[in-house]
Amino acid sequence: MVLSNNKILITGGASGIGYGLAERFVKENNTVIICGRRASVLKSVSDKYPSVITHVCDLSRVEERENLYQWISEEHPDLNVLINNAGIQQDISITDNNFYELAKNELAINIEAPIHLASLFSKLKSLTTIMNVSSGLAFVPITRMPVYCASKAFLHSFTLSLRHILRQADIEVIEIIPPALNTELGGQGKHDYAQPVGDFINSVFEQLKNNKTEITFGFSEGMLKSGPEALQQAFTIMNS
Repeated sequence: MVLSNNKILITGGASGIGYGLAERFVKENNTVIICGRRASVLKSVSDKYPSVITHVCDLSRVEERENLYQWISEEHPDLNVLINNAGIQQDISITDNNFYELAKNELAINIEAPIHLASLFSKLKSLTTIMNVSSGLAFVPITRMPVYCASKAFLHSFTLSLRHILRQADIEVIEIIPPALNTELGGQGKHDYAQPVGDFINSVFEQLKNNKTEITFGFSEGMLKSGPEALQQAFTIMNS
């Protein structure tokens, strides 16, 4: 992937990994569009980086994903990179009374949205790249967040197929596979122990420069390369 002079849409681009990517892509001389549900958070990004274009969108809703695509196709038809980054992580148990309702929302954002957006945006004649942000937990789940981990395993599998399918259309498909990072994913303070987002973003861009299509870091690199025995050991340790 060429790292400058792109027009890039980053879902969930106002915080966490999405914000880190947006910030770095701006510095690399790209036009960046971010979308998310909270207008105030989007505004805080555009206040700091006035060149960033923002769009309020609830990706859990089919019609809002379709409206997002329509807006891009009319206002930014030269968009060439889609980054499916938005995601939610919930500690839930199947024994919770509201488990299914919470799970539905998680699946809508973590699975339905990237599938739908990939389908819509692959129709853009200008599109050259799709990036999907999965997780090291795609390979070994933490059972207190079962739907999140399963959704990322799905996204990893879907990305493998998408890469193969879109070769004929000359669209590059890249998977970003983060470990736990110090973000607000799952709740304020939940990941304070984890590595800084900035270190991860630096690694992402080094790997993109080297034309890698599976971007890993630390824990996620180990999980991607592990066999069944090592994954089982990791599962036992992480869920003890």
